[in-house]
Amino acid sequence: MQNPSTRKLGFFFSDHHRWLLQHIHKRLRNRADAEDTAAETFCQMLAARVDPESIQQPRAYLSTIARRLIFDRHRRRQLELAYLERLSALPDPLVPSPEEQLLLIEALVTIDQMLDGLPLIVKATFLYSQLDGLSYVDIARKLELSERTVSRYMKQALQQCYLSELAP
Repeated sequence: MQNPSTRKLGFFFSDHHRWLLQHIHKRLRNRADAEDTAAETFCQMLAARVDPESIQQPRAYLSTIARRLIFDRHRRRQLELAYLERLSALPDPLVPSPEEQLLLIEALVTIDQMLDGLPLIVKATFLYSQLDGLSYVDIARKLELSERTVSRYMKQALQQCYLSELAP
């Protein structure tokens, strides 16, 4: 026998799924991506353990979650394209295997999510240090900053990474 909250979620899903799918499809113009995004929207709602009856404006609630997911998808694709563009410049013997490429893209997406909300210059400082292995002196020269500013930016980025690891 289904419990009452599962039944509520089932009704909520059936009441709003078609509308949400159409809403997302208008933005993405790709049926498969729209279906994935709609499913992920409901999954996030489930993970948040929100009582569907407490939602005053279900469509606004769902479209806000979907908009965030669409933005994340777009950002991820931009990261992937930038990474693949950089890979294309490498000589063949240095190009990672497809499996390694997938792992590296996943790591880049995770780093991007951890640094979300920081100014671009702080992100760049962190990435030059951690991904390119540049010293603070080299980063300062490249970004036309003082070493002290580079150090401050690195501290800010590392704190953000640490705090994002603590978040549930």
